Amino acid sequence: MFDEILKMVKERLGNDPQVSSAIPADQQEAVHDEVAGHVTDQLQKQAVQEGGAGGLLAKLQESLTSGSPVVSAIEGGLVGSLGSRFGLSPAITGAIAGALPGLLQKFVHKANDPNDPSITKEGIDQSISKTVVTPTGSLAH
Repeated sequence: MFDEILKMVKERLGNDPQVSSAIPADQQEAVHDEVAGHVTDQLQKQAVQEGGAGGLLAKLQESLTSGSPVVSAIEGGLVGSLGSRFGLSPAITGAIAGALPGLLQKFVHKANDPNDPSITKEGIDQSISKTVVTPTGSLAH
């Protein structure tokens, strides 16, 4: 799942001139990895809480149309991490956070598309079966 999300992150952020031009070239890979890792971890955590891939996808679909606690949860930690770890300005971290709804919409579309085997409900369930949410809310793989 991480590899597919990383691919989507690179595509999404790479096609946004405001974001791609503001991230120093020597940090782009690390920033993409950070975004993809954070999104993957949060989606796994949400999937565990929602009872699996079906619950996660339904929650994401619902929240993408009505304002999203899922997106907010992902944005919150990600923006702080990008700012502190990479020294990115609030304008850039905000632009990256602004790309998350589109990224998650594409994730849901891929997972629900029977003709696209890159992200599947089964794959999501396999990914979360290897994941344990600790009492502090962090993930252990």
